[in-house]
Amino acid sequence: MQTTTVVVGAGHAGLAVSHCLAARGIDHVVIERGEVANTWRTERWESLRLLTPNWQTRVPGLAYDGDDPDGFMTMTEVVAFIERYARLVAPPLETGTTVESLTGAGDGYDVVTDRGNWRCRAVVIASGGFNLPKLPPVAAALPGGIESVTPMDYARPQALPDGGALVVGASATGVQIADEVHRSGRAVTLAVGEHVRMPRVYRGKDILWWMDRTGLHDERYDEVDDILRARRVPSPQLVGTPERATLNLNTLTDLGVRLVGSLAGFSDGRAQFSGSLLNKCTLADLKQGRLLGTIDEWVDENGLDDGVEPPHRFEPTRVEASPPLALDLAREGIRTVIWATGYDADHSWIDLPVFDHKGRLRHDGGVVTGAPGVYRIGLNFLRRRKSSFIHGTEDDARDLTEHLAGHVGA
Repeated sequence: MQTTTVVVGAGHAGLAVSHCLAARGIDHVVIERGEVANTWRTERWESLRLLTPNWQTRVPGLAYDGDDPDGFMTMTEVVAFIERYARLVAPPLETGTTVESLTGAGDGYDVVTDRGNWRCRAVVIASGGFNLPKLPPVAAALPGGIESVTPMDYARPQALPDGGALVVGASATGVQIADEVHRSGRAVTLAVGEHVRMPRVYRGKDILWWMDRTGLHDERYDEVDDILRARRVPSPQLVGTPERATLNLNTLTDLGVRLVGSLAGFSDGRAQFSGSLLNKCTLADLKQGRLLGTIDEWVDENGLDDGVEPPHRFEPTRVEASPPLALDLAREGIRTVIWATGYDADHSWIDLPVFDHKGRLRHDGGVVTGAPGVYRIGLNFLRRRKSSFIHGTEDDARDLTEHLAGHVGA
């Protein structure tokens, strides 16, 4: 089978690319291993909501038009939105089809699937950036009898073994799961490493409203000093709730969650932690202060002080004087370790010279290096700071489609 472009993945990013390709008259096929919005359907926990408010949920040709613009979509609502988008785009879609390999073929590519092969001139990889849970090396030393759970395994607290839980990682996923598991009646210890602290609301507006309005979300990948570092920045400590609540380490401490430093290892049934908790929290507080200062400066420069609430600052993160450096898991009743330590994209099926010495896909803002006509969309800070959010797909899809059109001469 032959086409000009193969798009791998039928989530919001793959559908956005299909929309842009169709607008330029570029023939293509969209290949999806499951159903439309498969990742949202099958690899997210039950209570999860988007971090972004509904008014930010938009893709090329479709934007949220419901009656709760300041709310936050549940996973069921996200799937329904993407299904609606699929009906609008009406892409040439092959569902239930797994891509097994991508190889070069002359001046184009062979895309081998379990339902046949495609020959094409261009490929857009839109298979998501959160395919594989990223576990630290110390996970291999987890003592026997302790349940090891990743966010892709986690569904609800009631599915966990009885007893306490150690949650490793304090970014958005870690604080949300720690909160939910603790509220279910279990004792929770949270191992805190590098994290990004943000209030849900500042000066009367959602913090992401400020990120958009000030232009911070539109900062480009070629405008930052260290893009590799920027792409590794953890997701902010945010949660989407009807109350627009702020969820941070102080919130969790008030609930009774115990904070410890980052997990360093296991030995003789004991979990060992670094002594960096205070430093990590102090740094996160300083960075939050700088962000709020940037917002305040923007308000002043644009003469908008009368239209928003006055500036204010938040209580520093509270850390006990001597947090424990080790815990006996059995004595503490910890039966589960939940690894909220990030995700990796799955590129194992790509058989092209496009990876660096650490196995990372090399690309220039989504234009894959070393394979003309191959593109990547849907990664953190791909082309803009907002790239990992649904609404960030719009500009990225248009940019990459324009580059692709030049490559194929459309």
